[in-house]
Amino acid sequence: MSAVDELMVAFHGYLLSRSDLTLKHFIEGFDWSMEQRPLASHDLPVVRSLREIHRAGNGAEGALFHRLLQAADTLHWAQTYSITDFGSDFLQRYGWVELFGTRGHFASAEMAGGFLLLGPGVHYPDHHHTAEEIYIPLTDGSLWSKDGQPFLPHWSGGIIHHPSNIRHAMRTEDEPLVALYLWRGGPLAQKSIISGRL
Repeated sequence: MSAVDELMVAFHGYLLSRSDLTLKHFIEGFDWSMEQRPLASHDLPVVRSLREIHRAGNGAEGALFHRLLQAADTLHWAQTYSITDFGSDFLQRYGWVELFGTRGHFASAEMAGGFLLLGPGVHYPDHHHTAEEIYIPLTDGSLWSKDGQPFLPHWSGGIIHHPSNIRHAMRTEDEPLVALYLWRGGPLAQKSIISGRL
């Protein structure tokens, strides 16, 4: 089994292990038997942050982080934005990998899932999109804002739910953010609409 296959098994198993009702409803009825899509590996500068994290979450979050780290060199890391959106410094410290979805390592038109990676000292400003979204940090200490509210810390394993078109933003301080994400109920490759500025 390849590192990408093992990561997909771990991703699915992690979600099934959680008892959160919002998460259970989000993935209910989804068909996990997806065809694998041959994607070439693609690195980004921010992936260095992933390799430099010495302590991710404990327990199940730590185990999933370890699988991601093992597969990192074989994954197709990507970015949604360009220099004209947020500048080159942001792009050096931002990236994601779609494990499954319309562009991912496994093909699905119903839901997308993968991992977001932000390096230290990043402000990802207010943005929104049609798709409903769930984030689960695998690292501690990131700050999150929803619907224009103040930034609050979120910890490894916490469920962060963004309904369709609600504004949300993230910040990192000294530590990078690694977060599992899920998208459904909208265009799975939609570029977010930026409502805030750096």
